[in-house]
Amino acid sequence: MSDREQKPGVPWFREVNGQQWRAFFATFLGWLLDGFDFTIMTFILVDIQESFTVDAALAGALGTVTLLFRLVGGLGAGMMADRWGRKLPLMLSILWFSLFAFLSGFSTSYAMLFAFRALFGIGMGGEWAAGMPLAIEHWPTRLRGLASGLLQGGWYWGYILSALTFSYVYPLFEGMADPFSDNPGSSLGWRVMFWTGVIPALLVLWIRTGVDESPIWLERQRYLKERGGQELTDRVSILRLFQPDLLWVTVQSSLLLSAFMFSYYSISFWYPTFLLDLDLDPLRYVVAFNAAAVVGIAFWGRVSEGVLGRRGAVALAALTGVATVPIFLGSTSSTVLLLGSVAMGATGGGIWGMAPAYLTERFPTAVRGVGPGLSYHVGAAVGSATPFVLGQLQDGGMTTGSAMSVCIVVSGLLVAAFIWLGPETRGRHFSAVDEAA
Repeated sequence: MSDREQKPGVPWFREVNGQQWRAFFATFLGWLLDGFDFTIMTFILVDIQESFTVDAALAGALGTVTLLFRLVGGLGAGMMADRWGRKLPLMLSILWFSLFAFLSGFSTSYAMLFAFRALFGIGMGGEWAAGMPLAIEHWPTRLRGLASGLLQGGWYWGYILSALTFSYVYPLFEGMADPFSDNPGSSLGWRVMFWTGVIPALLVLWIRTGVDESPIWLERQRYLKERGGQELTDRVSILRLFQPDLLWVTVQSSLLLSAFMFSYYSISFWYPTFLLDLDLDPLRYVVAFNAAAVVGIAFWGRVSEGVLGRRGAVALAALTGVATVPIFLGSTSSTVLLLGSVAMGATGGGIWGMAPAYLTERFPTAVRGVGPGLSYHVGAAVGSATPFVLGQLQDGGMTTGSAMSVCIVVSGLLVAAFIWLGPETRGRHFSAVDEAA
């Protein structure tokens, strides 16, 4: 029976063997901890502003530079993943972002912190580029949409973990003097938040011994060996992306992911600050948003396996997210805002359920590391302007909520439009042959 067909009477999770689950969890946990290390900063923007006496735009620029440098990591790790396998660059990326998350806590100036967050972005980009094909190539074809949603949910679990850390670890150090700053208003709490980012490095030990290389990549290597050696486009896989049959694939995927990133950072980057401005504890709202997103992206990923396909599921989720803006940001009622956080997480956050599957299905095996890595992180680079732009809008007189609302609506409409510029990919077969996408 084809892996595209459901086995009668067998629940989906029984169709996934131990090897496939290990590949899934290697990527899932890496992405969770990556999300944890990045979103930690969204809770301490005010502390950073006070410690280094910078305005909102410069605080937002710390997010912008991280997202820009994700492109460097995505390209580097993607090419490594196509040349030497998915596991090695995944492990190196996790070690890299753990190191620079940790070092961020020792910054003695805004410039130093800016540099560390840029370097952090390289590892952040590499983790996604190497990890997603590792997991997706292991799983059965008909379950890719579900796997995609579950994998991408790791980011939201990381956001929940950072919210819990801020609520329960940060207060223990908030009043302590900051030994690395001459500013009397600076406390140790925000540095401790960064220092917790070294924890993901421990995951590498398990990945090295417990996770198998992608069977599709290994099949590709056998295919090339039988043909008498490794082709130039496998040694430098990025060259393949700009050949005529893949050029539009690369352009359209990059446009789509730019809109995805614009949407996500419009929703999330200044959200804790929006809540703090209303004198609300961010914890329950952020947890509600991310818990709903975890469910939402798994739901929409599963829906994308049906008649809607990847394109219909993305468009419907994005447009529904636009419709939830009034209750997400437009009320003074804590109850309505809580409902809004759930609604936005399940819809505006839910678009990401299709991203890993759609991108890996768009590109052939020879470039399934660098192709999605480039598209995803070109999107991150374009979307990197979002935190800075939102900060500028606030410095120009808009409230945090108003600035977020405008950007969420525009980005959601762009997502719903750009997904239709490419073909439907649901059920696409993976092959060792360098087939056109």
